[in-house]
This record gives sequence, structure tokens and C-alpha cells, in this order.
Amino acid sequence: MTLRAKTAEDRALLELLDPVAESVGLEIVRVRLMGGTQRRRLQIMAERPSDHDIAVEECARLSRAVSEVLDAADPISGEYLLEVSSPGIDRPLTRPVDFELFEGFEARLETDRMVEGRKRFKGLLAGVEDGNVAIDLDGEDDTALIPFDWLADAKLVMTDALLKRGAEIRAARGEPEDDGLPSEGPSPLNTNSTSEDNA
Repeated sequence: MTLRAKTAEDRALLELLDPVAESVGLEIVRVRLMGGTQRRRLQIMAERPSDHDIAVEECARLSRAVSEVLDAADPISGEYLLEVSSPGIDRPLTRPVDFELFEGFEARLETDRMVEGRKRFKGLLAGVEDGNVAIDLDGEDDTALIPFDWLADAKLVMTDALLKRGAEIRAARGEPEDDGLPSEGPSPLNTNSTSEDNA
């Protein structure tokens, strides 16, 4: 299991689509094929490896490139909805670099096995050390080291510090302030396309 793709089907899609993302200068953060046998949703979160960001135009370009490959390879049976987006502010942490990049920010981690009597951890990220994620746990003095390979889920927690970081990044790019409220209509970072199984 990997944090970037949980199921065998997700992993096969990631293997197929990683080179597609790389060809347009992006990196896939996470792939999830969700839903049952009816209309499913393929969610792809991506970003530029250089600055861990993505523009709306890049989402659209990746969506078109992915659609072409999926139409040709036809790895998903039935109808599905393709959603390509940024990882978002309270993003999933799926690679060791994510834990280094967001050092000092609050996160929730879940392991695939018991660690000192529990599977869920919350605290401030303290980087990566010898393949272990370091986290200063809430209410504890010591820094815990959790093997990256034991992680089943990891995500940033929406905090004022995280929102401030996002605002500072947008300001540095000259973008308008975001009030954090949902906009009218669909999110501008999502591009959707549909594919039907013609077999």
C-alpha cells in the first residue's frame, strides 16, 4: 500500500498516469477511484514538483492528457467522472517530501498497525528522519518517530497558521486575498470529463 494510491486499482492507475503527469511538468500527489459499480469518480491531485503548486490551466492540461490515455488504455470499466485538482490547503501528505515541506504545521496521521497502543496521532510535524516521520504529539514531551511505510493516512489540519501560509504564498504571487468561503458554482481548480465504456 502507498499513500499516493491505496487500492490495487488505484496503484495500477497511478503507474499508468505518473508518466502522463511528468510529461506535462506535474507530479501526482494522490489518485483515488471512488464509488461503486455505477458512476465512479477518479480524483487526481497534482502539483508542480518545483514549488508544490498548480494553476487552473495546468489542471486542465493534465485532465486532457489523462483523458487521452484513459480512453486508449480503458482501465476503468463503466462510466466515470475525472476530477483533476490541487491537493488543497489541508492536503493529504503522501510522500516524505510533504512531511519536510510542512514541518511545523499540524497534521493527523493514521498507521496501518498499532503503535504504542494506538493508530491515530495528531501533532506538529517535525520532518523526516531515517525513513521515519517525526511528529511532536499533542500533550507529549518527546518527538515520536513513525515509520513512513506504516502510514495508512496523513493529512494537514486546517489551522490559522496553515491559512496564513496560503495567504502569504498567494500574496507573493500577486493573487487576490481568498476569504476562505466557497465560491458560487464549481471550484475553478477542478476540471471534469466523462468517459463511457464502449465495450
